[in-house]
Amino acid sequence: MVKVCGPKLSLCGLVISVWGIIQLTLMGVFYYIRAVALLEDLPIEEATENSNRTIDEFIAQVESGYTQNAYNCWIAALLYVVTLVVSGHQFWMNNRSSVSM
Repeated sequence: MVKVCGPKLSLCGLVISVWGIIQLTLMGVFYYIRAVALLEDLPIEEATENSNRTIDEFIAQVESGYTQNAYNCWIAALLYVVTLVVSGHQFWMNNRSSVSM
């Protein structure tokens, strides 16, 4: 196995990955349960003067936005899991090589 980064960088990657997994998983849960505090972050098209958007279309767009943002957060959390595995491997490689010297 190859060492790509040093012990400090791998430890930093571990800490940031754990924090990212926790934060993005919780945000995904809050988007999934449709927390009102996150409404401003939804990708909703602005209504123009000439558009005749009904309330049902607006609700469907809000529901779709919440669901899509939840999935986006969970996908990003999975990417942080990959980063956690790589950083953990590098941290283990650095500690193993320092003990054997």
